[in-house]
Amino acid sequence: MDEHLDRIEIVVGDITLLRVEAVVNAANESLLGGGGVDGAIHRAAGPGLLEHCRTLGGCPTGLAKITPAFDLEEQGVKHIIHAVGPVWRGDDSQKLGYTLEDTFLASCYHQSLGLAAEHSCKTVAFPNISTGVYRFPKPRAAKIAFGHILGFLDKYDMIENVILCCFSDADAQVIQDVIDTREDWMFNRKRMG
Repeated sequence: MDEHLDRIEIVVGDITLLRVEAVVNAANESLLGGGGVDGAIHRAAGPGLLEHCRTLGGCPTGLAKITPAFDLEEQGVKHIIHAVGPVWRGDDSQKLGYTLEDTFLASCYHQSLGLAAEHSCKTVAFPNISTGVYRFPKPRAAKIAFGHILGFLDKYDMIENVILCCFSDADAQVIQDVIDTREDWMFNRKRMG
């Protein structure tokens, strides 16, 4: 799996300014916009995105839906993938993978990568799903995100580059720490299964 690490990049900045084929939106179940990343993507994509999302009937937690990029197409974005992450209500002392929220978050990454591949997107940018107002513990979310992205890249080669776009240097460091210690937690994860 380590040979796929060069296909994962961590950046700090505005996800709406990245030149990628698919941008993942940390959406809510209505898909009608909100605060944080969701609001920024809706503003950058323009009113056509909201009009289109009104026709989709929302999206359940843990799943994802894909839309055109609308005004983001000007910078090369072809699709916006709306992933609905879970609100954290769990117990962070529970083992990784043992909460319903863990399952929903893992599904967000799996669904998003699957949609990107299905629509021939070679480059995908993810925000930190559910770690803002949804309060998912950042180290736990980073392990889930990194593990599922790396696992996907190990099985499929159609996606050439995945960018993890962080709001702050501190958020980026959380992900970097997970990558740096991946051997420890991947070993523990294999033992759990």
